[in-house]
Amino acid sequence: MTLEVFEARGRARWDRLAGLLAELERSETRGAAELPPLYRQLCHDLALARERQVSGTLVTELNDLALAGHRLLYQARTGEVRGIGRFLSIDFPRAVRLEWRLVAGLHALFYGLALLLGLLAWRNPDLIYSFISPESVSEIEAMYDAAGAAEGPARTAGSDATMFGFYIWNNVSIAFRTFASGLAFGIGTLVSVVANALNLGLIASHLAREGSGEPFFSFVIGHGAFELTAILLSGAAGMRLGLAVLAPGARSRIAALRAAALRSLPIIAGAALMLVLAAAIEAFWSPREIPAQLKYAVGAGLWALVGVWLGAAGRSRAD
Repeated sequence: MTLEVFEARGRARWDRLAGLLAELERSETRGAAELPPLYRQLCHDLALARERQVSGTLVTELNDLALAGHRLLYQARTGEVRGIGRFLSIDFPRAVRLEWRLVAGLHALFYGLALLLGLLAWRNPDLIYSFISPESVSEIEAMYDAAGAAEGPARTAGSDATMFGFYIWNNVSIAFRTFASGLAFGIGTLVSVVANALNLGLIASHLAREGSGEPFFSFVIGHGAFELTAILLSGAAGMRLGLAVLAPGARSRIAALRAAALRSLPIIAGAALMLVLAAAIEAFWSPREIPAQLKYAVGAGLWALVGVWLGAAGRSRAD
């Protein structure tokens, strides 16, 4: 291939890429979607020009253009990472603290009710069967039976990955129902929180009475810091929607609901990320045969981390 033919085939693309890079340098982003495919084609052209040694001048031109394209792409990716970092370290914790009354109220309701039901179930062992079927109770007992777990097949990397996907689906579905049901004047959210508190209190108390408290608590303490908190944060966001429908104030219900949704969006996004992390811990850490004391220590550290993160991250001096 001659230099004239090679340049004739690529000149229009190269000139377009040079112009696009100049636009992006001026923060004009209308044609940003063209950058990746043009850059990939340029890299191919540069490799071909070097291989066939068509022209040292042209190779230098294409190389300079490739370096400029790489710099812009790298800056864009770095900016995305920094944006996620800012969201997690500043925007999300601030959004949570903005709803501190709803967050604190739902935490008090959930853990208070779970503790109350746990105490009642401890005094009345048959109480659990009023809410959970005997078959389901037997499955739960087998799941957390220390002797049975030791005799069962070992977890493999494949099964861990499968459970990771299941936990994400399960956790996110619970959180979404807790959030979306808030549209029913907040009643649906409260019902979801109460139902989850009931299950936690009854199951924890029953397993403790049966001698399986340590397998259960050492299993849930790690991922529970992110999972339970994220579900309750989703509930707070759902309650914000419910309050907008119930008491829109001077605005129309649609306007109030739109404002509440915008206010809740950072909380839902952050809660979703927390649930993915919880699923990873639940799949790859919680079922490992590790001394319970170590799991308790790590779990306590994770609970403290969540508390400090949501309670202190992103605060300014004026806060």
